[in-house]
Amino acid sequence: MRLSSIRGPALLMVLTLALAGGCAGASGADAPGGSRSDARSSPIPVVASTNVYGDIVEQIGGDRVEVVSIISDPAQDPHSYEASTQNRLALSKAKLVVENGGGYDDFVGRMLDSAKNSSPTVIDAVQVSGKAPKTGAQLNEHVWYDFPTMGKLADRIAAALAKTAPADADAFRHNAETFKEKLTRLEDQEQGIKEAHGGSAVAVTEPVPLYLTGASGLRNKTPADFSEAVEEGSDVSPQSLRQTLDLFARKQVTALVYNQQTSSPETEQVKKAAEDNGIPVVPVTETLPRGQDYLSWMTANVAALKHALDT
Repeated sequence: MRLSSIRGPALLMVLTLALAGGCAGASGADAPGGSRSDARSSPIPVVASTNVYGDIVEQIGGDRVEVVSIISDPAQDPHSYEASTQNRLALSKAKLVVENGGGYDDFVGRMLDSAKNSSPTVIDAVQVSGKAPKTGAQLNEHVWYDFPTMGKLADRIAAALAKTAPADADAFRHNAETFKEKLTRLEDQEQGIKEAHGGSAVAVTEPVPLYLTGASGLRNKTPADFSEAVEEGSDVSPQSLRQTLDLFARKQVTALVYNQQTSSPETEQVKKAAEDNGIPVVPVTETLPRGQDYLSWMTANVAALKHALDT
């Protein structure tokens, strides 16, 4: 019926009912900004210090999270990061922040302070690990190479996301369990290396992969002051360099695990010494290579280590 055919009070009644119906519709499930579906579709803003942790959050949160990884370029050295305005803005809005801790990514805490965001849950992977340095030694903060720690981290991330989005808690827990099952397969592969090559000696340019090599039953023969100097970007002493090069000349190690992300003239010398003496080189990185997720990356690392030792 057309409104033009209605007269007097009847027209008023129709208009009143139409307006009432429109208001009712606007206050229902499809109201902009007011519906459960709209609230649920709004992703949880998350900031991770590196794309390693960003990827793990995405595997657990799925389409319910929107993740910004501060460091995502495999060519970038995390130790020399400088804050950007874009990342500060992301931190100011984050509901969850995941950092490595242990002095590795102190820039996160500084940026959070300047962002004046006191509301996010902050997860520190080193704290989650429960690891502490041995007496007289430094803590190896590269805990993303420790699969049991990443399993604990997955549970913490699932719990933090569930606190923000309770309706999706079961999905987060399920995704965390799936992630941990895949980590268990990697631990089994480490155990296989240990059974075949346990006690074999390796060298490293930095402490980055030591949780992986240790879980695989391998001994690190690199002089501590060499790998520490490389990690800190300080000068390697001639004596330490000579001792490290001798490991390859004398065939005292079965592989070199080489951090591609922080090379120097000294590490290039060490890599060349390994190649010249027929010692396999296993390249590793600190952040995700392009086109890989955490699990595919670590699967490739374990496979490369096994292949080097089997050669």
